[in-house]
Amino acid sequence: MPSRKKTSMFASAFCTCVSSFAVICVALATPRWVSSQVRFSRANSSVTVSLVYGLFSGTCEQFVDAGLQVSKTTFQVADALSGTGSRGLNVATIALLVLALLSSLLSSGFTCTNAVSNPYQTFLGPVGVYTWNSVCGVLILVAMILFPVNVQGNSLSEELAHGCSTSLQTHLGSKHSYGYSYWIMLLVIVLNAASLIIIYFYDHARYSKKKEQERPIENAPKDVILF
Repeated sequence: MPSRKKTSMFASAFCTCVSSFAVICVALATPRWVSSQVRFSRANSSVTVSLVYGLFSGTCEQFVDAGLQVSKTTFQVADALSGTGSRGLNVATIALLVLALLSSLLSSGFTCTNAVSNPYQTFLGPVGVYTWNSVCGVLILVAMILFPVNVQGNSLSEELAHGCSTSLQTHLGSKHSYGYSYWIMLLVIVLNAASLIIIYFYDHARYSKKKEQERPIENAPKDVILF
């Protein structure tokens, strides 16, 4: 059975890993990744398309000239995308978050195992927790980079706006504001870092204790050791 200190520290790390898993689920499920105001010209008027969307779905509204609302519709992001670049980056972002979800789940399993037992395999111990938490953090960071690249570089909002209306002509400008579904992924990185710090302190304390136990033998006189 693990010591009380080990159980408490790995249980704390388990809580942070489970929280990380839950936050990733929220980020995937909620359509509040970005809000965009996209302006187009149309025959003798201008149209502003207001978009709020995530990785899977969103809503769009059209406002003509002085703010007259024309319509509000919902759409599926995958169905509205026609460009291979924007579609590919959207799929890549989803894939990275799914892999991060699996990494977080594995990390939760490893911390839970160490909280209730002493596994013999090295990889099932702190090394495994270090690995999966680091992988999860890196995947989340890459996903947070890819999504703005898709919005800004591939004109994702403009492409989705064209799917909301077929009569749009010249693009006049866009404004983007990233929502809580995007920013809560920073919390995942913080939780992963917290897990790593907890396990590091446990591992460092165990290593220091092991060295202290070995020191009396190293400092003992040779005749005592021979005896």
